[in-house]
Amino acid sequence: MTTISASEVNKLRQMTGAGMMDCKNALVETNGDFEAAVDFLRKKGAKIAAKRADREATEGCVIALTNDSRSAGVIVLVSCETDFVAKNENFVAMAKNIATVALENKPADVDALKALAIDGVSIADRLMEEVAKIGEKIDVTKYELVEGSNVVSYIHGANRMGVLVELNNAANDSNHTAGKDVAMQIAAMNPVAVNRDSVDAKTIERELEIGREQARAEGKPEAMIDRIATGKLEKFFKESTLLAQDFVKDGSMTIEKYLSGVEPGLTVSSFKRVQLG
Repeated sequence: MTTISASEVNKLRQMTGAGMMDCKNALVETNGDFEAAVDFLRKKGAKIAAKRADREATEGCVIALTNDSRSAGVIVLVSCETDFVAKNENFVAMAKNIATVALENKPADVDALKALAIDGVSIADRLMEEVAKIGEKIDVTKYELVEGSNVVSYIHGANRMGVLVELNNAANDSNHTAGKDVAMQIAAMNPVAVNRDSVDAKTIERELEIGREQARAEGKPEAMIDRIATGKLEKFFKESTLLAQDFVKDGSMTIEKYLSGVEPGLTVSSFKRVQLG
């Protein structure tokens, strides 16, 4: 039997909101696989508070920036170990500098970003200097780049989350405001994709299987299982894809309807969301 530590149980509990024993049992049943444990809890009917929690750093600073023409945007997460360091002015300034360099150079990935220089010193070396000075593990742990004709950025919660939204129409003041609204929607509702067509096949099959197991757990006849699972999948599309979600500022309309009301044909081409915690 896999030995599950109290810290692992607590981590799953924080991710899902499920009870301690439920979390422990889920981790035991799945040999400590957190993603599988979340699915296990859902199949058993547990109410999950956060289905898609992003947990890649304990503390840190998230910076989202776009260039003046709004043709490109980046999100950079610089992680550290304590909230005290994360809120330090010098640490935040360093994160902003790294994001600015990323936006100017558009590196391919995190390693390429850390190879770039600030004032003649590579970002990798600068991070090591900070580690030596502060005594905490400090690193660039996430980097996202979006390019297009109309990219909008948004930072939420004192640098704890960053969002980039790519709109399809040419940039102007009205759709910039709409882009900010949509970015706040993404921050709040954490959609998995722009629309149902952009949800990957693995996720769809996963949701169908969870729906089937939930129906069986409810004692539904086997002949009805697939139909019930399909209905649950439709609900998933409504709740978890951006354009189909109800607009948080006005629940009488979806995001798709809101955007079309701002400007004919306006929609979201892509988005990125990076969250600390």
